[in-house]
This record gives sequence, C-alpha cells and structure tokens, in this order.
Amino acid sequence: MSSEMPTENPLSAEVPGVEEKINSNDSQVKKGEPASDKAESVGVMSKRQMKKLMKQKQWEEQRDLRRQKRKEKRQKRKLERQYQLESNNEGSARKRMRMDVVPSTLRLIIDCSFDNLMVLKDVKKLHKQIQRCYAENRKALHPVQFYLTSHGGQLKDNMNENDKGWVNWKDIRISSEHYNELMKKEDLVYLTSDSPDVLNELDETKAYIIGGLVDHNHHKGLTYKKAVEQGIGHAQLPLGNFVKMNSRKVLAVNHVFEIILSYLEKRDWKEAFFSVLPPRKGASPLGEANDSSKCELHEKEAGEDNSDSD
Repeated sequence: MSSEMPTENPLSAEVPGVEEKINSNDSQVKKGEPASDKAESVGVMSKRQMKKLMKQKQWEEQRDLRRQKRKEKRQKRKLERQYQLESNNEGSARKRMRMDVVPSTLRLIIDCSFDNLMVLKDVKKLHKQIQRCYAENRKALHPVQFYLTSHGGQLKDNMNENDKGWVNWKDIRISSEHYNELMKKEDLVYLTSDSPDVLNELDETKAYIIGGLVDHNHHKGLTYKKAVEQGIGHAQLPLGNFVKMNSRKVLAVNHVFEIILSYLEKRDWKEAFFSVLPPRKGASPLGEANDSSKCELHEKEAGEDNSDSD
C-alpha cells in the first residue's frame, strides 16, 4: 500500500528559525521594498533635511547681524561722500586763496652772522624760528622775498642733521654771503629795538634785516651798533605806539617776521601786533592801558595853559 507523505524542508527542520526568516524575506520581496535600501534612503534624507534646518537656523540668527552690516555700509558710503565733498570744497577754497596771493616786492633778510655768539641750544631755537618764518611766508597772502644770509657754522650743521629737507625749500634764498654782498647799501634797513627811529610805514622797495640772534638779551644793542658801524639804515617797529607790554620789547625772530607779514595783509600795525604777539608777553592795547595817565596829562596841560594866560 503506497501512501505519499508530505515533504518537509530539510533546512527548516535542522535549523530552527530559518523558516521564519525566509518568510519574512519573502514578505519584504513581495512588497518590493528591500530593507537595506529603505534604511539607506531614510538615512540620506535625514542628513539633507538636517543640513537644511541648520542653514535656516543660521540664516534666522544672523538676520540682525546682516541688517547691522548693511546699515554700517550705508553710513560708511555717506561719510565717504561727505568727506569727498568737503575735500573738494576745501581744495577749491585753497585754490581760490592761492589765486588771491599777491607777492610783495619787500625783501626780508635774517642775518645769520651771529653764530659764534650762541651756544648750540640757542642755535637750535633759531633754527625752529627760521622754520616758522619759512612756513608762514609760504602761506601768506603777500609773501615777501625771503633771504638767509651768512648761513653756515653751527646753524647749517644743525639744519643738515635735523632738517635735511631745507635744501629743497622754495621761495627762499639761502646764502653764505653777507647781505652787503647781495643788496645795495641804500636799500638796507636793520630792524632793531634799540634804534631811535620808528618805522611807521613799510617801504616795499627796501630790504629789512632781522638779526638772527637768540641771546636772552646778553648782547644788548649789538644789532643797532652793527647798523651804525656799517652806515646802513635802521629802525624799530612801532610797538610802543600801540602796545603796552609786561616784558621786554625784544621780540623773537619769527615774531618780527610774522608781524611784517600780517601788516602787509592788514595794513594796520595794531592788528598786526595783536594777531602775532604771544599771551606770555602780557601785551595790552596802549590806549586802554594808559587812559588814566592820558587824563592826568590833559589836566597838566590845561593847568599850564591857564597859568600862561595869567
């Protein structure tokens, strides 16, 4: 008698759980979604999404920063435009000012022949004063014809050491020669506070000399004596006619130079003096300082007139 027995999968009998795994795989194959491919797909999408979210978050966090940067950029452009406009206006003003410049025919000389009478510290002070004269003359509305004469010795050595650019100075004549060798004797006028002659008007055909001496009044009357010995003209600025000073009337080289430049522009000695004189000189207008003495003088004169009439 033959009977057929159901066949069994030999692997399933020998290895427990194999059948379950096979069935599970079969179900996945039927659905058409391999487990490994699905997991990989889910992983890639998650990373992309994560990056997108991070970028979005950074964008939101930096919104205020971007706004601030845009604002700063606008302000910077505005300031640049304003600066450019001001620079153009300033340049135009300077150009107009330079167009208004009318050089004077007046010659102004700094006599540097006193080198042996000064210590190095005073020579350095003179050098700075000459630098100031040069700078003021370059920007003056009526620049003078500027000369340095008898240039040499300590002064020249100091200039070579500390101001090598002096050899390129413009609108100035620097010479080792004495002013007598460069100018006519009749044109020369030595400016000295010891002179009895007062300079009420500047003669622009003349050559005025300023003594290049920083001596703290150790050589009083030296420049006046020099002018008399050489037989050249001499005069003092009309300082006493307009100014009352607490200190001595001797002025620094650059102060005399600047007062003359100022007078050429303003044509007023009083304005020229008070635009230049430093506060330490204690300068005050003579009229305001001596009102009481003027009253006493008038009373005295009136008394004399009455006595004469008797």
